[in-house]
Amino acid sequence: MDPGVLRSGAGLKKWRQTAAGVLPAGLAEMDFPVAEPVREGLRRLLGEGLLGYPYWPDGSPLREVFAERMAKRYDWRPQPGPVREFATVTQGVHLALHLGTEPGDAVAVHTPVYGPFRDGLARMGRRLVPIPLHDTPQGWVWDPGLLAKAVADSGCRALVLVNPHNPTGRVFHRAELLQLAELAERHDLLVISDEIHADLAHAPHHHIPFASLGPEIEQRTVTLTSATKAFNLAGIRCAVGHLGPARLRAAVDEQPVELYGAVNALGIHASLLAWTEGDAWLAAVRRHLAGVRDRLTATLADRLPGIAHHPPEGSYLAWLDCRALGWGEDPAARFRERGAVELGSGPGFGPGGHGFVRLNFATSAAVLDELLDRLVHCVAAEEPAC
Repeated sequence: MDPGVLRSGAGLKKWRQTAAGVLPAGLAEMDFPVAEPVREGLRRLLGEGLLGYPYWPDGSPLREVFAERMAKRYDWRPQPGPVREFATVTQGVHLALHLGTEPGDAVAVHTPVYGPFRDGLARMGRRLVPIPLHDTPQGWVWDPGLLAKAVADSGCRALVLVNPHNPTGRVFHRAELLQLAELAERHDLLVISDEIHADLAHAPHHHIPFASLGPEIEQRTVTLTSATKAFNLAGIRCAVGHLGPARLRAAVDEQPVELYGAVNALGIHASLLAWTEGDAWLAAVRRHLAGVRDRLTATLADRLPGIAHHPPEGSYLAWLDCRALGWGEDPAARFRERGAVELGSGPGFGPGGHGFVRLNFATSAAVLDELLDRLVHCVAAEEPAC
C-alpha cells in the first residue's frame, strides 16, 4: 500500500452520516482502502460461489491464527481452546458482563470511557466505578490509592480495561498493568480487556496483553480483540475473545448463539487474511498515522495553543482539551455549527469528557490540513461568527 494514495471514503458511515460540507473526524473508522490481500482473498472466495453454512465443528480457524499472532507480536502464548468468536468486541464485552456479573454489581472502568460500554453497564443495571484518568505533564494517569479505595468501598466485582485506551490514547505500561493485576487478584475481580487498538501502538510504546502478566491473571481475564480497527474492516462484524475464566467460558457455550448473533463466514475469512497476509499494509498505515499524528501535534502547538492534548500513544484518535476556549461542556457542537467539522463529543464519553472533543486523524495529509485549517479559523473568528 502506498500511503500517498490514501483517500477519503465517501462510502463509509463516517462520511455518509455527516451533513454536506462538514468534514467528519468523529467516528472511529479510517479513510483508507482495505488491504489488497484482503480484497483479493475475498474476490477468490466469492469467485468460488460457496457462501453456504460454514462448518467448523471445533471452532473457526481464526482461533489458531489469533493464538499464533499473540505469540508472534506480543510474546503471549494463549491456547486456542478458550478462544470464541463474536460479532464485535462490544458484543463480547456486554456478554461477559451479562454472564459474569449480576444486576447491582459494581464494575470499575477508566474514565473517560467509550460510550457504548458506559451505556451497556447502565442498561444491565451494573454500577460504574470510575477510575479517573488525570491530566499530568507525563500524560494521562490514574491514582492507584484512590482506585484501590474505590474498588474496596464499592464491593467491585469486575474491571473493564480498555488498552490502548479510548479516547485518551494511553498505552498502559507494565507497572500500571501489574498494579491492576494485583488489585484484581486481591478482590477476585473478573477482568474484561478490550484490546482492539493493540496493533496501532506508536513507537516506542508497545502493547502488553493483560492476560500475558501470568497464568493466574489469564485465568480471570477475558481478552477481546479484532482485525476490524487496525485493518479498517468494521463492516465485516468479526471479533475474537480469549475466555480465561473456565466458568464464564462454560456459560458462554451454554448460550444459544441465536440469542447474541454469530460471526459470518466472510468476516472470519477477511480477518484471517488480514492477520496472515496484511502486515505489510499495516506497517505502511502505521507509518502514515505516525506522520499525521506528528502533523496534528505541531499544528495544535503552533496555531491552536488554546487546545491542549497529549499525542496518543496508540490508536488514531486524539483527545483534545478545549476547556480553555470557554465553550462549555460540548465544544464539538460549536466546531460543527461554526467550523463545519464533525468531532466526537466529549460528554458522550461520560465522566471526564466535558469540555473535550475526540478527533480521528486516520485520513490523508490533505484532508487533515483542511480539517485543521477549519479548526483554526473557527477558534480565531470573533463572535458571533464563532
